[in-house]
Amino acid sequence: MGLITGLLTLPLAPVRGTAWVLDQVVLAAEREYYDPGPVRAQLAELERELNEGLIGEEEFDRREDELLDRLDEIEAYRRNTGNQT
Repeated sequence: MGLITGLLTLPLAPVRGTAWVLDQVVLAAEREYYDPGPVRAQLAELERELNEGLIGEEEFDRREDELLDRLDEIEAYRRNTGNQT
């Protein structure tokens, strides 16, 4: 970037900075939303509740299906974005 270009676009610096911050917030939110760890922990907790008799088979099956669907969604997202962490 040349001196003239730098001076002419200087008023746009706050906008570029704000856009960068928003991009970072979106990336952090996506990493958190598409993290399989909490879903796996919920599955383990769900199995514990079933084993302890806190929930019935029907409730277990319904909630397990929801969590497995969520894991499928996470896996599909990771395949599409190439993010395997």
